[in-house]
Amino acid sequence: TGRNQLGIFEAGISQSSEMENLQKIIQPGIGVFTNIGEAHNENFLNVRQKVKEKLRLFNDVEVLIYRKDYSVVHEAIISILPELNRNRIQRLTLMDWSSAADATIQVTKLSKNETGTTIDLKYKDEKHRFSISFTDEASIENAIHCWCVLAHLGIESEFVRKNMLLLEPVAMRLELKQGVNHCSIINDSYSADLNSLVIALDFLAQQHQHPKRTLILSDILESGKTEKELYEEVATALTQRRIDRLIAIGDRIGMHQSTFNKVAGLATRYYKSVDEFKKDLPQLVFRDETILLKGARIFEFEQIDRILEQQVHQTVLEVNLSALVHNFKQYQQQLNKGTKLMAMVKAFAYGSGSFEIARVLEYYKADYLGVAYADEGVELRKAGITLPIMILNIDESGFDAIVQFNLEPVMFSVGMLKSFHAYLRKQGIQEFPVHLEVETGMNRLGISLSELAQISSVIKSGVLTIQSVFSHLAASEDAKQDSFTTVQAEQFRAISSQLKEMIPYKFLQHISNSSGVSRHPSLQFDMVRLGIGLHGIDPDRSDLQEVSTLKSTIAQIKYLKAGETVSYGRRGVVLRDSVIATVRIGYADGYPASLGIGVGKMMVKGVEAPIIGKVCMDMTMIDVTEIAEVSENDEVIVFGSGLPVTRVAEWANTIPYEILSGVSQRVKRLYFEQ
Repeated sequence: TGRNQLGIFEAGISQSSEMENLQKIIQPGIGVFTNIGEAHNENFLNVRQKVKEKLRLFNDVEVLIYRKDYSVVHEAIISILPELNRNRIQRLTLMDWSSAADATIQVTKLSKNETGTTIDLKYKDEKHRFSISFTDEASIENAIHCWCVLAHLGIESEFVRKNMLLLEPVAMRLELKQGVNHCSIINDSYSADLNSLVIALDFLAQQHQHPKRTLILSDILESGKTEKELYEEVATALTQRRIDRLIAIGDRIGMHQSTFNKVAGLATRYYKSVDEFKKDLPQLVFRDETILLKGARIFEFEQIDRILEQQVHQTVLEVNLSALVHNFKQYQQQLNKGTKLMAMVKAFAYGSGSFEIARVLEYYKADYLGVAYADEGVELRKAGITLPIMILNIDESGFDAIVQFNLEPVMFSVGMLKSFHAYLRKQGIQEFPVHLEVETGMNRLGISLSELAQISSVIKSGVLTIQSVFSHLAASEDAKQDSFTTVQAEQFRAISSQLKEMIPYKFLQHISNSSGVSRHPSLQFDMVRLGIGLHGIDPDRSDLQEVSTLKSTIAQIKYLKAGETVSYGRRGVVLRDSVIATVRIGYADGYPASLGIGVGKMMVKGVEAPIIGKVCMDMTMIDVTEIAEVSENDEVIVFGSGLPVTRVAEWANTIPYEILSGVSQRVKRLYFEQ
């Protein structure tokens, strides 16, 4: 209609007699037979019948374009040609092409490189050349079919050459894009048949930007093969292309695990549905790999695509689980034989994510977990964590949950101990595990030496089992306070000694924290508690790795003249012509407002950029004048790699604990292992 002179339609069938109806609807003048796949094979006697049924679409076309290299297609066309030419005034023109056999259009050379493919061909004794930004076989074949149509229409060769280079990937078909955690995603979740899988795997095998290759594959439907034959062929294809990991989704493919187990070096995971896969995402790690999504449409792999695709507008906290494990082992190596280790995962594991951190620590044999409140412990239990969990701060409203989820509360006062004891007696519960916190000089919480006589009868009643007695070192990191630390340790020993006379069984003793392990090895007792040190922060150690990196991106860049101002209150004054970048993070994300007006810095392209003006709720402005080639959506390091959180804490006149635990829950956490 109007200016449009050409309509392009794609037609496919799933059983015989369907194409005749489509032919009447579309009434094509030019026919392109692309190829013959295996979809719906079971509804036809054989491939030859399937080809002939498809050819009914071209009953009245003036020209039929096809690839001669597909022998079953070529032979079917030749056999049906007399029928197609019957009752025609003008005979059907066949416009075949080939890279091997003699054909109307001869493909003489294919040259591939990192940026694409150059195609040389010969038509009517003339040589032609064009290039495309693809290297996979499917795209090359499609491009040549396109060139044939344009040649038939008489489109100028130079126009074709220029515009072929402008072709971009069609969404949902072999789409390569940036993914989370430095991954690349190939989205081919349009269909799942063996032929298109092989083509997509070829494309995957050509990607060398990452060391690993992962295939996420659904059931392959309507192949016409037995499932055993089908999945053996899939396994062979994975072997030939050296795929590192297969994530299989669907009822049928999961029944052939033994076939895929034979593929050397292939890691496998199986799920019945995309929803089941999504629930298991915390257990899966995608990082620095190329991921191919290949699924039948009914599986809705676009959900997976949305999860894995890089969101350039997000502020994220990357949590390096490998670094966490490294730090855990560094402390573990310093412990005396038999000394237990409690990992503190309170305050959302210092902002890093309680469950994810707890899962790793449980796997690496931590003995205990510690959290601040009962609801944190409940969430860990619901997530499947089975380690003993100590609850530091309780009140009477949490008693039911503590008992229901087998949590171990801290009795930090005489009143709390008696209240919980009365609750347990009323419930008829005996020998419930608790921990006693004693006061040794921190003067925050704890039962003092003078109060021990008041709790003797409660302890001896049998209603409670004292799992441990502990206290807190007030200044274990400070060499100037070492004498006070010694006093605390002596007080702790004195209280523990009296409790041993009251308690007829052995209990654990612990007072040391991360800095205590590093600086006071004699205070290990039966167990130590690790908190901030697990996250790589301990001024007395150089063998730790930073776990968390807070990243954001640049939303906009402005070019300001000297004298202009930035942010609320016009507090940021530009003293020279400057380039100012607005970063997608503010105090609502946990970035301290105190870092505004030149106090703090962020890092762009490895260079520190000072903050200018006040920190806003959702945005912060930085001066990037001295940094070359800064663009919108560039990555910004708020703290982490290259910009330690300890420096950010110093600028904000606070401690790293506050910076880490202050990262808002609205900031997405990304977990990875190296």
